[in-house]
Amino acid sequence: MRCPYCQSEDTQVKDSRPAEDGGAIRRRRVCPVCGGRFTTFERVQLRDLVVVKKSGRKVPFDRDKLLRSVEIAVRKRNVEPERIDRAVTGIVRQLESSGETEIPSAEVGRLVMEALKTLDDVAYVRFASVYRNFREAKDFHEVLGELKGDEDAG
Repeated sequence: MRCPYCQSEDTQVKDSRPAEDGGAIRRRRVCPVCGGRFTTFERVQLRDLVVVKKSGRKVPFDRDKLLRSVEIAVRKRNVEPERIDRAVTGIVRQLESSGETEIPSAEVGRLVMEALKTLDDVAYVRFASVYRNFREAKDFHEVLGELKGDEDAG
């Protein structure tokens, strides 16, 4: 693993432990050249996924981009980082186990919406406003109605 500080190719693993409920390995590393310390994560990747955008353009699936999107939605909300990471891992597992290598971006968005609905209502509305491209206040009312409908049903 290359050192992110000095780019040396020779780094040493100092500690390894399971992470993400056993779905990844967290490794603490140190660079013998500059002394820099950093953490890496090793995950199982069942298949290379490609996201098909609305325009038809295809881009490689990026777990970190998915995580950033969820983190933006839950920003300044009281949601534990472990719950966010579990939600993202669950979305990735669903995508990988779908059997498809090309995933429509709308499907990724739908899965994120489902996950956010269980994490935080405000984060759900924030994400929905971007994902569904809200233009008017009534768009927010509709989503809030969906949330209220779920509360009445539950």
